[in-house]
Amino acid sequence: MTYPEAFAASYDRWSADMTEDIAFYVALAKEADGPVVELAVGSGRVAIPVARATGRTVIGIDGSPSMLALAREAGGDLLDLRLGDVRDLELEERAALVYCPARSLLHLPTWADRRKVFERVARSLRPGGRFAWNAFAFDHAIAGRLDGARLEEPVPHTLRYAVGTSRADIVLESGETVSLWWATKNEWLGLIDVAGLEVEALYGWFDRRPFDDESRELVWVARKPG
Repeated sequence: MTYPEAFAASYDRWSADMTEDIAFYVALAKEADGPVVELAVGSGRVAIPVARATGRTVIGIDGSPSMLALAREAGGDLLDLRLGDVRDLELEERAALVYCPARSLLHLPTWADRRKVFERVARSLRPGGRFAWNAFAFDHAIAGRLDGARLEEPVPHTLRYAVGTSRADIVLESGETVSLWWATKNEWLGLIDVAGLEVEALYGWFDRRPFDDESRELVWVARKPG
């Protein structure tokens, strides 16, 4: 899970309209009685408000030095930033909450990659600890409409969809690409199951509305038994 330099440089523009998730993850962190960890911490967009709201240092893990540099500049001592692959998650102390916002788990290309993350997270949580994340619910109609479309905001880019491999590509003019591999609700349930976690909640948005056939976002909270 790496983030190309060109995307890191413009990340603040990419994430400018991503705000509704922050209060959701802050609320979970306030309920956590122990260490809080953010996977794919990026620029600290979520981790910094979490740290400020809880008054505790948030451990932030990311595979991109460029993104960590942004987080370090913005967050300073609020964050314990660590360069690493989320598939190799290992903590000195078990966490009360691990979360992964901004659909970042979709940057992992295979179910096996995600399984590694879920199993590592399960081992890293204390009994009763939570794992929370969000991902889009794939819509073929939207993909068909946007495939090949060139968009100017937040920076010029083209969208490509490869339905056969469940992949969406965001391609900059330079040719640099960020890819996301979507997953179904049942695939996420399978990951939760094999990791030995339990579903606490599945929401259709960050306001905790129920997930239904019209939902276009899966907002998950899983719990380690205990």
